[in-house]
Amino acid sequence: MFAWIKVQHQGIDVCINNAGLALPEPILSGKTSGWRTMIDVNVIGLSVCTREAYMSMKERDVDDGHIININSMSGHRVVPSANVHFYSATKYAVTALTEGLRQELREAKSHIRATSISPGIVETEFAYRLLRNNPEKAAASYASIKCLKADDIASAVVYVLSAPPHVQIGDIQMRPVEQTS
Repeated sequence: MFAWIKVQHQGIDVCINNAGLALPEPILSGKTSGWRTMIDVNVIGLSVCTREAYMSMKERDVDDGHIININSMSGHRVVPSANVHFYSATKYAVTALTEGLRQELREAKSHIRATSISPGIVETEFAYRLLRNNPEKAAASYASIKCLKADDIASAVVYVLSAPPHVQIGDIQMRPVEQTS
């Protein structure tokens, strides 16, 4: 993928890590394969893309790039639902990785910025995938409150990217007004 980007677009100036998934795999009874899948997508995939984006920027002397991790409110709190506890652990990792990235960029004397955007409930296919055996429950979770929309997250990305070059926005936590946790 990164080789193709280099050929087609010369490289990366902005990386938005938006892949993420939750599987209903509790800590006490979950399948190791499900845990590995979540780690591979939510932590390893994000880290590989971050590294490759940074290398692309460095190779081309881009010192004003931006790496944005689409995280989750689950990276800041743990809800009382066993099915998402392991997922929360992966999102806490994203919180730590974003701050670690920011520190490494400062140490490298880079002006590339690192931001985490942590939304609450966003009306996507996410709940349907998490609750794949119970689509009615997934639909009800979205119908119960006025959820965030993909456009709301896109607006947060635009906001972060439009900040002056000397402004580091570390984390945006956003959730629907009606969301309780």
